[in-house]
Amino acid sequence: MAFFLQASNWGLQTFLGRCFLFQPASTCQKSLALMVHLLSRDQVKGLPFTTSSQSAVPQDLKGVHMLHKSRSGSRDGKKEKRKERSREEDKEKSLMSPFSAGAAKQRSVSQQTPTSMRLPRLSKKDDIQPPEKPLNAEEWQEWRTRLEHLTDFENVMLHQMIKYESSIDVAKSLMADVVLRNGEVKYNLLLGYLILCVQQKQVAEIFDIYDIMKLRFKTLDPGGYSLLIRGLSDTERWREAILLLKEIRKVTPPSKGNYGYCIKGALNNQDVQLALEVYHEMVAENVMPPLDVLQAFFDTCKGTQDDKLKKELLDMLLCFRENQVYPNEALMQSIKLWFESVPGEKWTGRLTSIENGWGCPVCNQVLETIELSKKEYNILKKKIMKNVMQGSDIFKKTTPQELKRFQDFMENHLPYDIVIDGLNIAGSVSRIGGYNVLFDVVSYFAQQNLRLLVLGRKHLKDFQSWKWNAMTAMQGKVDFFFTENISQDDPFLVYATLHSGNHSKFVTRDLLRDHKACLPESIQQLFFKWQRGHQLMPFSSRTKKISFAPILSYDTVVQTTGDTWHIPYDDHLVERYSYEVPRKWLCLQRK
Repeated sequence: MAFFLQASNWGLQTFLGRCFLFQPASTCQKSLALMVHLLSRDQVKGLPFTTSSQSAVPQDLKGVHMLHKSRSGSRDGKKEKRKERSREEDKEKSLMSPFSAGAAKQRSVSQQTPTSMRLPRLSKKDDIQPPEKPLNAEEWQEWRTRLEHLTDFENVMLHQMIKYESSIDVAKSLMADVVLRNGEVKYNLLLGYLILCVQQKQVAEIFDIYDIMKLRFKTLDPGGYSLLIRGLSDTERWREAILLLKEIRKVTPPSKGNYGYCIKGALNNQDVQLALEVYHEMVAENVMPPLDVLQAFFDTCKGTQDDKLKKELLDMLLCFRENQVYPNEALMQSIKLWFESVPGEKWTGRLTSIENGWGCPVCNQVLETIELSKKEYNILKKKIMKNVMQGSDIFKKTTPQELKRFQDFMENHLPYDIVIDGLNIAGSVSRIGGYNVLFDVVSYFAQQNLRLLVLGRKHLKDFQSWKWNAMTAMQGKVDFFFTENISQDDPFLVYATLHSGNHSKFVTRDLLRDHKACLPESIQQLFFKWQRGHQLMPFSSRTKKISFAPILSYDTVVQTTGDTWHIPYDDHLVERYSYEVPRKWLCLQRK
């Protein structure tokens, strides 16, 4: 590589000779982070940096009475069509579990679109369109004079070149000008140039920068290693990316992307054994491989007759199960084709959906139940008490006295069939309207001769005296427990349901994500499984009949009987939030 104008005769050695001093690697991280932030989201995708995004969570149904009457007597056809659409939506809501993919979108009244992280932007005056062709020293000086307000002209200009994907020759001319002016190229500027080279897959340039860095530095910062791994993994020097993976461990644990690029480099060159070694190392570090890396395994190993390799791939599917990972459609299709390609096994894959029944409509195989085993149930009860009710600071959620009062109450009143989050249900609309909604929910279950517990804070006590005659008629079926107004009542909801037994269900619109987060990571999936099997969620209906989304009877995880595999996967047309599970399945059957 040489940073020079095309008309120049300076080569790599001339450039290196003038670069007497590079900045230490430790000083470059802030500049490199800024450079990544200046990239658009699409440009960053695929580069070895971690960016974050927040998905707007759909709002709970607020301001909508569940027994709200539909307006009659529409004055025009448009209103009639809207009514018809509403009825269809209500019908679909009633058939969908609150944890099914796409349910949040459908039940949300004021639909919110997930927003990506807004990356820092230059001010308008600094959002510069870079030159479209290489410049000489005089021309670059004219740019500096015109933009004299910029305190770091070279870095800003290189940032803009990355943003606008400028020609590599334009960037070379800037780097050559820096050498002429300063006699050196600082580390962060060199890394910026490397970003542009990786972005545009300028293989020869990546090789040269790598060779420069090997000569100049014993170790690099994580950003430098990651860029080189990304850049080298798809070239004939892919094995050197794996050597860099070992080097990066001296600085920081390798990222998912670091491992992934090395694995794909090995698979692209048919070295499956080396790819598996890196994969096992990755899993041992509790890093789940990206879906495209797993897809590369199934694509590369189609038609294999190696029993050990077949077992490795089947173990990957069981890893999906253990970590509650769901393939996207591309990976699902690769898995299907791999099964169907195994010589002599005669696998057939078909796509299906499984709604509220127990069995697969394709092969009639009964799926695993959503109910927890006795052992799982007891583990969850203990963890809820330790991590959710008490946590690191019991006073954050309640007081020792209130907790003792609640435990004594539960001992004297267990078990309950239904536990209701009174404040959550009543708080969805105005005070009187909220009491109407809560009363309707309580009445719905009381009429089924179920024992109910309504939990709330003290300011909900007015509800007890409201519609007094009706509430009196329910005595013996409905109990109330009120916490202090400053206490969190959700932990009491979870505790009461768990301690009432595996048959008990709870009613709330809250998805309890904060409480799930309080649990150890190994228990969070257990909690989510229990939640999906026990939470009843009322939805807004335009009829007088109260409705609850159904609880699915089966568990949405990868499962097998040996001669069948059932793999839930993400439909690319459905937006699934993290607390939802897919609705589509791949059914694989060996005949």
